[in-house]
Amino acid sequence: EDPSLEKHFKGHRDAVTSVDFSLNKKQLASGSMDSCLMIWSMRPQMRAYRFVGHKDAVMCVQFSPSGHLVASGSRDKTVRLWIPSVKGESTVFKAHTATVRSVHFSSDGQSLVTASDDKTVKVWTVHRQKFLFSLSQHINWVRCARFSPDGRLIVSASDDKTVKLWDKTSRECIHSFCEHGGFVNHVDFHPSGTCIAAAGTDNTVKVWDVRMNRLLQHYQGNAVVNSLSFHPSGNYLVTASNDSTLKILDLLEGRLLYTLHGHQGPATCVAFSRTGDFFASGGSDEQVMVWKTNFDAADYGDVLKTQKSGTSVDGTHHTLQSEMDCGVHLKKTKPQDSGRNHAQQDEETSLANTLEHIMEQLDVLTQTVSILEQRLTLTEDKLKECLENQQKIIQNKTS
Repeated sequence: EDPSLEKHFKGHRDAVTSVDFSLNKKQLASGSMDSCLMIWSMRPQMRAYRFVGHKDAVMCVQFSPSGHLVASGSRDKTVRLWIPSVKGESTVFKAHTATVRSVHFSSDGQSLVTASDDKTVKVWTVHRQKFLFSLSQHINWVRCARFSPDGRLIVSASDDKTVKLWDKTSRECIHSFCEHGGFVNHVDFHPSGTCIAAAGTDNTVKVWDVRMNRLLQHYQGNAVVNSLSFHPSGNYLVTASNDSTLKILDLLEGRLLYTLHGHQGPATCVAFSRTGDFFASGGSDEQVMVWKTNFDAADYGDVLKTQKSGTSVDGTHHTLQSEMDCGVHLKKTKPQDSGRNHAQQDEETSLANTLEHIMEQLDVLTQTVSILEQRLTLTEDKLKECLENQQKIIQNKTS
């Protein structure tokens, strides 16, 4: 069955720049040139939230892994962290000296990486909201930066026509991929962390192995590619292009599967949901669209299960079977114990729900701790001021 249009959200007043799903697929965030961030509900009859705060176009949005925060970057040079609730409260990071084009959370939700027209990539702690360090070797605007799934690497894409790979610990650039013939608009890590895909104004999508630093795949389109997103199984890639189309690439076969027409004018952004059953797209036509993936569930359901554990169904660790599979286990495996009883499944579901609840509670705690930390810092600053004043008074008396 082909991918099908599921929902159509209208509310932005200018081009949509970025889309992202929350963990539970209940919400979808979008950013727009209209300076607003919208949070759409995937449930019927639920209202959308419009968050106002940025003073200029919102260039990028992303949910934190738990879904309890949304980060956004703007042409107003700031990054904001929002709590996606009715109030829409946010805190501001005075981030860069130019437009912020990209925000991305590490998979543990503790760090944030941002990329900007000031030619730097910056890393921040989320809860202390502190700037940690800058990566500055690009010689033109940086359009996109992403953490690897294990958080050890950062990849960045720039108008200097390079894609750079950085070691987060040593803060060194460990490789530059220079094969693009134009600006590089977007880059992301494959879910396995073994390769990256980059989209460019030279109408191409390129996939590189980051262990061997070599080109694995090259897709030539007929229009500028603005955005891409890997399916969680790692078997598919969806792209958004200036010719208004979305394309789904089959990475295992190395070919184009579907071309989807929905937007009028350039398709600017695209993202799979975290389970892969939906993807969302945005365009310069101010529309946000949600598509049902409709891939054969057997194709990737098992792959997802096995990938989480890092081993395949037959118990062997992933090996690079061919140049194309980017370290994903490809055999279409049948679930071994399809005769599992319902009680076991119910138990697993309730366990998953409990875990999700604990995660939510943890997140609330972390946010509370963060607020307390901020207050403590303020108190410490005040105390320091008092002590300094006291010393001045004593000095004046003794002099």
